[in-house]
Amino acid sequence: MALHTSPEAPLPIGEVSRLIGGWIDRLGAIWVEGQITQLSRRPGQGVVFLTLRDPSYDISVSVTCYRQVFDAVADVVTEGARVVAHAKPEWYAPRGQLSLRAVEIRPVGVGELLARLEALKRSLGAEGLFAADRKKLLPFLPHRVGLVCGRASAAERDVLENARRRWPAVRFEVRNVAVQGVHAVPQVVAAVQELDGLPDVDVIIVARGGGSVEDLLPFSDEQLVRAVSACRTPVVSAIGHEPDSPLLDLVADLRASTPTDAAKKVVPDVGEELERVRGLRDRALRTVRATLDREERGLAQALARSAMERPHRMVEERAAEVDALVARSRRVLGHLLDRADSELAHTRARVVSLSPAATLERGYAVLRTADGGVVRSPDEVTPGDELRARVAGGEFAVRVTEPAETAAEAVAEE
Repeated sequence: MALHTSPEAPLPIGEVSRLIGGWIDRLGAIWVEGQITQLSRRPGQGVVFLTLRDPSYDISVSVTCYRQVFDAVADVVTEGARVVAHAKPEWYAPRGQLSLRAVEIRPVGVGELLARLEALKRSLGAEGLFAADRKKLLPFLPHRVGLVCGRASAAERDVLENARRRWPAVRFEVRNVAVQGVHAVPQVVAAVQELDGLPDVDVIIVARGGGSVEDLLPFSDEQLVRAVSACRTPVVSAIGHEPDSPLLDLVADLRASTPTDAAKKVVPDVGEELERVRGLRDRALRTVRATLDREERGLAQALARSAMERPHRMVEERAAEVDALVARSRRVLGHLLDRADSELAHTRARVVSLSPAATLERGYAVLRTADGGVVRSPDEVTPGDELRARVAGGEFAVRVTEPAETAAEAVAEE
């Protein structure tokens, strides 16, 4: 659209900005490439602000996107990374500023590779292949160590030399394989499975020296990760250097930062173990001596007691107590018998004084009829009756010769 302007009829700058904005709004979304020079992710905001720079032309453009768009690549995209973005140009009329609204961001080169690895990592992690509860413990002293590494590589030399320096009797079952390139994954998988099938191999080390992300890519392959996850033998990952982190590190039962570190973690140091044994032996000896000293002191204290100096003293004291109790018992029993004897004599005297025999001793007699009945009244007998008279000295027979006389008559006669 042509505009007619002149010094006498200029176009206001605001109108120019509005017209530019209208023209830009008619543009569709485009793919752009650049390097992230600034990145702003403010907490609580749903929008992320970026600045993309083209080093060839030294031009920078502001880019905005929703947080969920950036979160999809946040693990592999940082400041300085090159990305391609699907964005729509926008014109901010009040400031006359051009920006881009991105709806998709993709890393370029290594960044794209890392993004794929991150997606694979999340997928395998969701299956539980990296769970800590499935990790197997390494044996303290393995009978034979399986080693998967490159032929005549520095990783092989580091593992073998350091392991034998720590424990000279250690034995290895080595499998040399390709550690990069198209043949690396199948050869490493076959070597791991073969070693896992050997009954005398107690632990397997997969070792490789450092390298670029592309060089270490075989050790993040899904096939290798699943093969290691299925092993019954503990697997140690010793890939690259400390910053390197292939997926094999996550699925292995133990991660070593370097091949040398793997040798240290798998094989114990004979010198350290001997020193530990000496230390434990000295500690046990000190403990035994301390126990003996404590028991000797306790025995000495026990022997120093009076009961131990005169062991019969307690028996003598108890014997004296028993004698005293016996004497006391005898005295008490004698008193009781004396008192009972006295009471018995008094009772006997009362019984004797009240008995019929005592009455007979005073001259009285008891008359009994032939049938044994006691005569209490003159009316109970008649002249001619035979009676038995009992006196103090014995019995004799009597005969009634006179008629009965009542008590009243006898008194009258007197």
